[in-house]
Amino acid sequence: MSEEQIQQPLEKLMADRMVKLDAIRERGLNPYPTRFRVEKSISNLREDFDSESTEKLEEMKAEVRVGGRLLAVRRQGKVVFADLSDGASKIQLFLRKNDLDEEMWELIKLLDLGDFLGVEGVVFRTRMGELSIRVARMEVLAKALRPMPEKHKGLADRELRARQRYLDLLSNSESRRVFDLRSRIVAGIRSFLQEHGFLEVETPMMQPIPGGASARPFKTHHNTLDIDLYLRIAPELFLKRLIIGGFERVFELNRNFRNEGISTRHNPEFTMLEFYWAYADYELLMDFTEEMVTGLARDVVGSEKVQWGEHEIDFSRPWRRLSLREAIFEYSDFTEADLADRASMEEAAEKVGVERIKERSDGKLLAEIYEMTAESKLINPTFITHFPRDISPLAKSTLEDPDVVERFELFIGGLEVANAYTELNDPIEQRRRLTAQAEAGGGTLDEDFVLAMEHGMPPTGGEGIGIDRLVMLLTGCTSIRDVILFPTLRPREQR
Repeated sequence: MSEEQIQQPLEKLMADRMVKLDAIRERGLNPYPTRFRVEKSISNLREDFDSESTEKLEEMKAEVRVGGRLLAVRRQGKVVFADLSDGASKIQLFLRKNDLDEEMWELIKLLDLGDFLGVEGVVFRTRMGELSIRVARMEVLAKALRPMPEKHKGLADRELRARQRYLDLLSNSESRRVFDLRSRIVAGIRSFLQEHGFLEVETPMMQPIPGGASARPFKTHHNTLDIDLYLRIAPELFLKRLIIGGFERVFELNRNFRNEGISTRHNPEFTMLEFYWAYADYELLMDFTEEMVTGLARDVVGSEKVQWGEHEIDFSRPWRRLSLREAIFEYSDFTEADLADRASMEEAAEKVGVERIKERSDGKLLAEIYEMTAESKLINPTFITHFPRDISPLAKSTLEDPDVVERFELFIGGLEVANAYTELNDPIEQRRRLTAQAEAGGGTLDEDFVLAMEHGMPPTGGEGIGIDRLVMLLTGCTSIRDVILFPTLRPREQR
């Protein structure tokens, strides 16, 4: 496409393409055929032939049949060079007038960048050493009616990239790399868990009671049963039912939904890994998480050190472990005296800008002080442990202090990536805590879950990992929109 064409209004470009579309049909050709059988992708073809010499290719005379999108056309008299891509790789097409019948040679004039083509020909190298296909036959597989993004500028607007992800993937190789890595990261997690004896399961996405975490749910209605249901905010309580039922190691990789804010770190629909391990505790889960995530960095991303914004994150083991109180003291000027009692904590909270101080319980106030002083400074992987019991209703208390639970949160790049407990398995204490939480406005007591626990649940460790945030960190992306193919956005007409 020439610079003059690039500068033309979109309406003119589309009109020109419609004329070409009609001309293809007038020739008795279908510009949108039903099928074109390909023998291998362009990427596979390059894997097979990239290392072969010019002489070897001449000897092989390998005939191939591939399909792809037209990315470039270069005309040189009776020879046309073109680039055909499968999205990941491209190969040069060599079209010579003497090799094609008149109708096929004329068809070249009706092509535009973005069109899908099917070609047959022989693999060879040009005099410049470029791996190419000497085309013997060509077929239009899909005529593109809109132009491709300008190849040098690509798609720069981040919101437009998220709204029209297909154009983003076409024009930005970095976006394709990120989503390719995301797929491999998820596959690596699944493989790691299965290799360690975990069973993958599916639990309900629509639940009669939203539970397993404190968040505002999405609500819907089932007409036949005439009942309200909630899109799940976490699968935790159903996965624990499976531990009670005799599955000792289970995991689920799926979507959660929280009817809350949207930001560079939050999307209302997000992917979570949750896994539960009978006879394990939170300390074992820390070791397990280190092994899994460091392995992903090394084996999938290719390095245990990843550049993330202005920071280099080092995923190599061992990772730091700090109690919540230790983190406050390390990243602030506060001392034990500042957290000694309610009055001193309120004073400390006011100094760091905590809001609604009087409304918060002691445990919540301590957690807020921690969030304001330490969270954003935890760049390299750090486990924060020993959370207050009153903000952890599903976790088991420590032996040393009943007001502190065996829980950790994993922070990387200032982001909470994982949350894990030694799970509370005392049904009487569980009922008491969930009842207190419900009375404080934290949801509805799930009687069926408590009923299940009354049948006995073994000591268990459970963990949730935010996949979108983990992918952000491993791929160097600083916005969650850049790692979700189709993030939630405000409709255009409401802007």
